[in-house]
Amino acid sequence: MDSLSFSVLFATVFLATLALRFWLAQRHIRHVRAHRDAVPAEFAATIPLAAHQKAADYTVARTRFGLTHMFYSGVILIGFTLLGGLQALSQALQGVAGHGMLYQMLLVVAFACISGLLDLPFDYVRQFRLEERFGFNKMTPGLFFADQVKGVLVGALLGLPLLWVVLTLMSQTGPLWWLYAWLVWSGFQLLVMVLYPTVIAPLFNKFTPLADDALKTRIEGLMARVGFASKGLFVMDGSKRSAHGNAYFSGFGSNKRIVFFDTLLARLAPQEIEAVLAHELGHFKLRHIVKRIALMFALSLGLLALLGWLKGQAWFYVGLGVEPILNGSNDALALILFMLVLPVFTFVLSPLSSLSSRKHEFEADAFAATHTKAADLVSALVKMYEDNASTLTPDPLHSAFYDSHPPASVRIRQLGVAA
Repeated sequence: MDSLSFSVLFATVFLATLALRFWLAQRHIRHVRAHRDAVPAEFAATIPLAAHQKAADYTVARTRFGLTHMFYSGVILIGFTLLGGLQALSQALQGVAGHGMLYQMLLVVAFACISGLLDLPFDYVRQFRLEERFGFNKMTPGLFFADQVKGVLVGALLGLPLLWVVLTLMSQTGPLWWLYAWLVWSGFQLLVMVLYPTVIAPLFNKFTPLADDALKTRIEGLMARVGFASKGLFVMDGSKRSAHGNAYFSGFGSNKRIVFFDTLLARLAPQEIEAVLAHELGHFKLRHIVKRIALMFALSLGLLALLGWLKGQAWFYVGLGVEPILNGSNDALALILFMLVLPVFTFVLSPLSSLSSRKHEFEADAFAATHTKAADLVSALVKMYEDNASTLTPDPLHSAFYDSHPPASVRIRQLGVAA
């Protein structure tokens, strides 16, 4: 393939993906608004009309905001690639740092910083306009920016050594560098899973042991029934950032811990909390977590192998607006370009990922219904849909592309209990 052909291919797929995403969003908005004024019959007894309308309005507002962000991100993508933004950044850094490892590291760091700063206004507006408008934001601007700083520091502490190792492997280990890089990447992912519950997460939230003895006894009984061992039951102060609620377990191996948002505990009854946790434990007992990790590793291996081939193709660089360096390494350029264009070419495969995730959700629901009462899970789900302003009437095609969980009506119908 020559560079011009690849430029045309990239531009064509980019525009087609943009058009598809716009069409899906417009379908979703029309569908949600068309069903705004009537609660679906199966939820009429449990969801007030006002809550249903709030969910519809929130969904429409989020989708419109997403459209704005999509076009903005598209302009930035084209600016970095076909319009020469990455080329200009690369040349500027070559003038400062030459063509060695310092240049490689600086290029990735500069690109990440610029991308983060360009996205920061959208993150701020999302939190303090969109979420605030619908009563979900609990953050202060000070906490928001503190989180940003912490995220940058943690990312640098973990990411810079990994980046140096990967770039070193790319330049010094020959044609099979991608295999060695994959081994390092896989080990890094496992390390983060181990460190996250006890080292990383506490930097952002406060975790306290569950103090409700009756609820603790109920949950410990559930864990004994399903054969799950954890390092403890914790409550996370999610309410200082958001009114949304959830529960999850994190960690890996013997480091697993169960975490409840304080907002969830305040809303659900003990038997409903038990049912929600049974669903989460179902993911573990049915080996969904292991399967997802294995799939992630397999996909990353394939993608790194693809990058290993692309990095040696001049048309890959020139076709994306970058002149490869003739007397130095192009490894950092290859990494950045690959990360930029991969989502463009893979978006059409999104329904496959959603389909797999939904299958796991159905299985986890069935597991929960076996070890707790299905009616308790249904009542918990209805409360969570209402509290999180999740629409009960998503457009089916939009949902197939974007939603990892089945629509509420389908999920509850599968449990065989009326909402």
